[in-house]
Amino acid sequence: MALGKDYAAQECTIARALEIIGERWTLLVVRDAFYGVRRYNDFLVRLGAPRAVLASRLQTLTAEGILEKRRYQESPPRDEYVLTERGIALWPVLRSLSLWGREQLGQEPIHLFRHATCGTGRDLGPYGECPDCGTVVPVPDVIMVPGPGIDRIPADPVSQALRGAKRLLEPLETEAVARR
Repeated sequence: MALGKDYAAQECTIARALEIIGERWTLLVVRDAFYGVRRYNDFLVRLGAPRAVLASRLQTLTAEGILEKRRYQESPPRDEYVLTERGIALWPVLRSLSLWGREQLGQEPIHLFRHATCGTGRDLGPYGECPDCGTVVPVPDVIMVPGPGIDRIPADPVSQALRGAKRLLEPLETEAVARR
């Protein structure tokens, strides 16, 4: 029996959500958008996804209101992809999936997430709460720092730019972009 392409027979919000974000590359695109990756070529370099797959995922995420396409250059026309409020609402899903991978698969964290305002150096709790002030930290106030599992000498310029501390959602500056 062939596997269906959607979950139309399922009366379940999880099934509907999987139609939008359940494809292999999709959550990785969203993850990188949180990290500040915005440009097609940066997603391509970082993820290693086939061009057609990446283009399709960006188109779907834009059509579903998770990403917004914004023009950053007129000649030649070039766009970037920015998380919308609907996309930012996926942060707890990504945070939980990351913690599950760390705990259940025994992986060292590549990035740690901390409250930029408190600046104590302690990782956020499982629900994104600051262990010091107790508040659930809004995504723009989350700072990402390298964890013990980070590749210290990554091959691509996007991963190199993600080696330092930075706030989530801030546009990523790769060396190639900075030189223009």
